[in-house]
Amino acid sequence: MWQPARVRTRRPAAVVLGLVAAAVTVTGCRTSPNVAAYVGDQQVTVAELQAAVDERLADPAIAEAVGGGGTDYTRQVLTLLVRQELYAEAARRSDVEVGDAEVGAFIETALAGRDVEELYAQAASQGYSREDIRESARQQLLRRELGVAAGEDPGTDEAALRARYEEVRAGLEQVELGYFAVPDQATADAVVAELAAAPASYPAVAARYPGEITLPALQPTGTADVPAPLAEGVAAAPPNTGFSVTVGDVPGVVVAFVGQRTTPSFEEVRPQLEDEAAQGAEEAGAAVVDEVRDDVGVTVNPRYGEFGDQDVVQEAEGGVVDLLDDAGAAAPTTGEG
Repeated sequence: MWQPARVRTRRPAAVVLGLVAAAVTVTGCRTSPNVAAYVGDQQVTVAELQAAVDERLADPAIAEAVGGGGTDYTRQVLTLLVRQELYAEAARRSDVEVGDAEVGAFIETALAGRDVEELYAQAASQGYSREDIRESARQQLLRRELGVAAGEDPGTDEAALRARYEEVRAGLEQVELGYFAVPDQATADAVVAELAAAPASYPAVAARYPGEITLPALQPTGTADVPAPLAEGVAAAPPNTGFSVTVGDVPGVVVAFVGQRTTPSFEEVRPQLEDEAAQGAEEAGAAVVDEVRDDVGVTVNPRYGEFGDQDVVQEAEGGVVDLLDDAGAAAPTTGEG
């Protein structure tokens, strides 16, 4: 069956922070009608919680997304405030900090060229403010710093990163690829020759054969993402040449055209290599925050409902990088396979 290439386009970000699902562990029996949650010696007061909710709801996009607020949204915001207190305590104990400039740079790298306003709009559609996103990024960076402070090697020195680049380099190749279906083999042969004579004419030629599989312009495509029926032909095709192939579930004949092949440089993929290398430190840092949570204890006012024992230490799937609709969609992936 024809499977289109997973073209690396810059689609809108989809916020998958996992912030909604996180809850806080209930410990002890401290209660006060004026306190929403106790985090060790610190308190999140009811007034502070309401102010935080109101601040977010002042954004019309957030207010519309959450239907004007309510119990579930208040619980969501309370979880964010509790998590922030826990990270602040963990950072204080380990004497680490992450500055605003580092947060901004991290978000910029994670977006890989996407518009930050687009990111914030997607966040608002799920009830999260700009500061929520920045705090999420700060906490991911804090996990790394906490892990390093605990003795975990971040693996981000120059030699280690270059060695990793050489390991994954072959899998980073991208090819400019286009394809469309024509009625018959005679037409396919003529079109392949036409494209070989004038590679820049691909958009105009493809426009003559609109269809379900047509790519209107050449698209940078990872070699692992080339549709299976084209994989062998693409691998063998020199730059700026085409070929044709029949595919069982596609009427007519498929014409494919291969433009330039490129492999991103070490510097281009360095941010991805650093993120990959930092995973061990992040895991160690998350364990540090876990220990802080267990040590200080967290108690939530029963008025905010039943809170289970789910982990409040970090968002699911690793933080701000997963704000992206397709992780790594705007940059080469360093994964193998």
